[in-house]
Amino acid sequence: MQELNRNVSLFSFTPEAVMKFFPCAVRRALLASTVAMLLSSSPLFAAAPVQAEQSAPIIIEANRMVSQENSNSVVFIGKVVAKQGAMTIRTDKMTVYYSPETNDGDRSAGQLEKLVCNDNVQIVQGDWLGTGDQMEYFAKQRKAVLSGNAKAWNGSNMISGKTITYYLSEKRSEVEQDAAKGGRVRAVLRPGSAN
Repeated sequence: MQELNRNVSLFSFTPEAVMKFFPCAVRRALLASTVAMLLSSSPLFAAAPVQAEQSAPIIIEANRMVSQENSNSVVFIGKVVAKQGAMTIRTDKMTVYYSPETNDGDRSAGQLEKLVCNDNVQIVQGDWLGTGDQMEYFAKQRKAVLSGNAKAWNGSNMISGKTITYYLSEKRSEVEQDAAKGGRVRAVLRPGSAN
């Protein structure tokens, strides 16, 4: 296990630091993300807005980072901020899971699978804001699942429930009740609100 005890910014590392602190799979994913970002900015390779958002790199900053190669994960701790295009995630702790490396040339090896956020979670995209105690973000589907005091706002309108699933590419939410506690989904809609 390798550990770094200072502010972490993925794009402020020297090449030597990246080689030392990041496993091979993470280095490969960083390189792929950088190449994708450069290609998507070229008019010859420009993708549709949703595709560009999906392929944009996720930039993560935190007070501390712990690489766990045996579990194909990296943990970011303390004032974590992750950005991808118009989406921003803030939390106290974020675990990044990536696909394991294989020897058969699998191109998906080292690709981001999901982010798991714990404590004081906040996700923002445009005028949509979601909060909760926990969140799982599934990269391929661009789907965020908030739980534990889950609430979401669209402008001044608010909704709450046991879980809130937000599909970022579709700008669509699903809210589930907590049937075990007799709870129900709750919405507060403001007449005259733009949203």
